[in-house]
Amino acid sequence: MKAFADGCNYANEVVQPQTTSSVTIQNLVYQDLRSKFGLSANLAVRVCARVGANRKTAKAKKRTVESFDPTSIDYDARIFDFRQKDNVVSLTLMNGRYRIPLDIGEYQAVNLDGKKPTSAQLCKHRDGSYYIHIQIKTTPPDVTEPVRVIGVDLGRTDIAITSDGDSWSGENIKATRDRFARTRASLQTKATKGTRSTRRRCRKILKRLSGRERRYQTNQNHVISKTIVSKAKASKSSIALEDLTGIRERTNQQPRSKTERRRSNSWAFYQLRIFLTYKAIGAGVKVVMVSPRYTSQMCHKCLHIHPIKGQSYRSGKRFKCGHCGFVGDADSNGSLNIAALGVPVNALEGSILSCNLQEHIRAITSPRYIVSRQAKQLAVGN
Repeated sequence: MKAFADGCNYANEVVQPQTTSSVTIQNLVYQDLRSKFGLSANLAVRVCARVGANRKTAKAKKRTVESFDPTSIDYDARIFDFRQKDNVVSLTLMNGRYRIPLDIGEYQAVNLDGKKPTSAQLCKHRDGSYYIHIQIKTTPPDVTEPVRVIGVDLGRTDIAITSDGDSWSGENIKATRDRFARTRASLQTKATKGTRSTRRRCRKILKRLSGRERRYQTNQNHVISKTIVSKAKASKSSIALEDLTGIRERTNQQPRSKTERRRSNSWAFYQLRIFLTYKAIGAGVKVVMVSPRYTSQMCHKCLHIHPIKGQSYRSGKRFKCGHCGFVGDADSNGSLNIAALGVPVNALEGSILSCNLQEHIRAITSPRYIVSRQAKQLAVGN
């Protein structure tokens, strides 16, 4: 692993930063990788491929690749082989080919049964143990033609609410994150200001606690996504999700407290979306991404939004429509709007996302609306 990482760092330093093609990188440093670091032919090829892939990812995020740590090695079919009969993997290392027995559970054994994987990644975890991450390819089932849509509204107060009425509160996750944050802050302070033995113990505890919060959030997202996909499969439904791409960057531009910024940035909505997507593919359930515009401001019953720009019928978790009088949970209302947006507009019954213009004009000139507006203006004046 050290030789592999050293080779990656060498290629990253020698080859110009703007070069992202693995073939170009290989043409420039292949011979040096073999002679300087003792890598086999295919391990040298995998070094070039990793450097190129990391550079492409960094370029998309407008960053640069700084360095590589000796924690993993990429393998392809030429330097990796899985033998189910002996339950071993054959890997090319520095001094040749080695057969290493696998210590796996029933879940891994079932998924590897009858498979012929062609790629893997050898990893060294923080606890010093070595793991082999084997990639297997399966053919997903055909997507079932949906007869209805389940809308899923993602948030922080409620992690997810579906248009069928299922919800998962975020209170426990919020409390757990805050507890971890307080613990980390206390240990980090002691690790810098305490005695030598205290600092050493605090560093060990921080290392042990590292990843617990992430694993807790990951487990919650697995449970939520599995439940939603299972229900969608049983009811022959598709799943509609909001496309929240870029929301973290937009919210970070707003002035907020340090605590609120931490809570927002630890919101793992994208991970939940990824879990829902790949589980749906495995179950043959269709997933539709819809625009999040006005899904939280529009009434799902009459499809109206507040006629005055900058104002909304939503107040926190409460939604009260000034047009039809609907009162209910704001996130549940949003999930129903998402479900409506997930229905294809060319369906046999046509699109339901339309409202009567005369009704809209009548709504903003109705006595109830005028009295409400005058009351708000009077309150502002006072």
